[in-house]
Amino acid sequence: MTFVGWLQIIIYALLIFVFTKPLGIYMYRVFEGEDRPLARLFGPLERGLYAACGVDPRREQTWLQYTFALLAFSVFSLLVSYVIFRLQAVLPWNPQGLPAVSEHLSFNTAVSFTTNTNWQSYGGESTMSYLSQMAGLAWHNFTSAAAGMGIAIALARGLTRVLPEGAPRTIGNFWADLVRATVYILLPMSVVMTVVLVAGGVIQNLAPYVQVTTLEGAQQTLAMGPAASQIAIKQLGTNGGGFFNVNSSHPFENATVVTNFVECLAILLISAALTYTYGLMARSTRQGWALFAAMAALFAVGIAVAYPAESQPNAAFAGLGVDQHLGNLEGKETRFGVSASTLWAVATTDASNGSVNSMHDSFTPLGGLVPLFNIELGEVIFGGVGAGLYGMLVFVVLSVFIAGLMVGRTPEYLGKKVEAREMKLVMLYILIFPLIILGFSAWSAVVPYGVSSLNNAGPHGLSEILYAFSSAAGNNGSAFAGLNANTPWWDTAMGLAMLAGRFLMIIPALAIGGSMVGKKVVPASLGTFPTNGPLFTGLLIGVVVIVGALTFFPALCLGPIVEHFLANAGKLY
Repeated sequence: MTFVGWLQIIIYALLIFVFTKPLGIYMYRVFEGEDRPLARLFGPLERGLYAACGVDPRREQTWLQYTFALLAFSVFSLLVSYVIFRLQAVLPWNPQGLPAVSEHLSFNTAVSFTTNTNWQSYGGESTMSYLSQMAGLAWHNFTSAAAGMGIAIALARGLTRVLPEGAPRTIGNFWADLVRATVYILLPMSVVMTVVLVAGGVIQNLAPYVQVTTLEGAQQTLAMGPAASQIAIKQLGTNGGGFFNVNSSHPFENATVVTNFVECLAILLISAALTYTYGLMARSTRQGWALFAAMAALFAVGIAVAYPAESQPNAAFAGLGVDQHLGNLEGKETRFGVSASTLWAVATTDASNGSVNSMHDSFTPLGGLVPLFNIELGEVIFGGVGAGLYGMLVFVVLSVFIAGLMVGRTPEYLGKKVEAREMKLVMLYILIFPLIILGFSAWSAVVPYGVSSLNNAGPHGLSEILYAFSSAAGNNGSAFAGLNANTPWWDTAMGLAMLAGRFLMIIPALAIGGSMVGKKVVPASLGTFPTNGPLFTGLLIGVVVIVGALTFFPALCLGPIVEHFLANAGKLY
């Protein structure tokens, strides 16, 4: 570890904190304000989209109507992408003449980008045409991120709205939330970031691939393409799908230490700011800061474990004559080093981003444990845009219920009673996640068509399987990179895990919002448990960690934890 490394991490954390309030205020005005910001600039586009789609943004929806609109839009988007991938050989903007994508890979990729997972079982520059990258992938990066933001705002409305007697129990309009998130937030931020990336050396063109002669006289193909625009939304929307196979370790996708810092900063910007947006919706910014503090504390713990672990020599290389005075550099870009690589790994798995600038498969066992456990905590340490907020709010409801049990009072949150219906939905949300991960992991670990894709045996091979399904169910998209997932079994199983991890968790979250929105508000009393202070923040952190640890600790013991002890004993397996 170095002073510069820690300084970089501290500056990163401070900038996230600094941007949280102003961006949170801006997003509150977008979703809940009477007058949206920059209405003269973006208003015509917003109104034009409503007119083209026949949408009345003033007509609000119940949670069932909101959910149906989300599911219908997602199914349509998935089918469109699938068709584009299957027909890309005959579609324009394919200067390399790339063939159509196989059925199982097209299914996997269409599901992946529809669910904001962006898991990639392929190499971008050798599989996807420019049209597929832009119309099939980058477009999804906007809409899936905007949908996640809408869901978070809808749940927040359910928890914070106080409706008059007899008023419809509505939580917003999905189409309006989708359009506003895209037009007012994601598009302008992506344009600005694209310009910054191009200025920093990230490529943006539609040119054919370039053949060059190396210094040794050999021929090499340099992939081209509209990378910068896709990288901007992949980071801001916590999508993570790389334009190139090696993602943000590619110099055309991440050119310098400056672009690296900008791309890494973009991962958490919107997710962090949504906590302040929520505080404004709750009419108490301290409610939002309590959520931010819980997320920030979990983020700090991950950094405090991963950075020291990666700064130490890798025990597996002991006696091999490898110079490790700079720490574990295997699988890392020397342009970025250990600190920037570790910071990115923690940030990308705290938010369901999934982009990488190093290979997690090459991390030390404890260094690799952190990204894996970050995902398995349930996508709540800032989390994906929207997904992190609604995931943490589900844990808030659970924490309030536990607090009520401890003090012998009916649990309340923001003055609304938390009752049996809400708790059933909370438990459904929490139990779905490990069921998907552990069920598919167990299946894949015992069948020939599952283990045949592994490049490693023993505990590391188990970690690769566990990470793959954690990443899929957690809509993260990163990988340990030691697994050949482009097979019929893995493409299909991962696709099903991504669908379940996205929509079978969204439905209970929206149902909680629909259940809470119509409840009467009980005035606070001396017996009311405060949810806006450090005591509740500590309880919330404890609930998140305990639920994750009790669920996944046995599997983690068989994977990265036992690998750590074997490596220190001089054994690879």
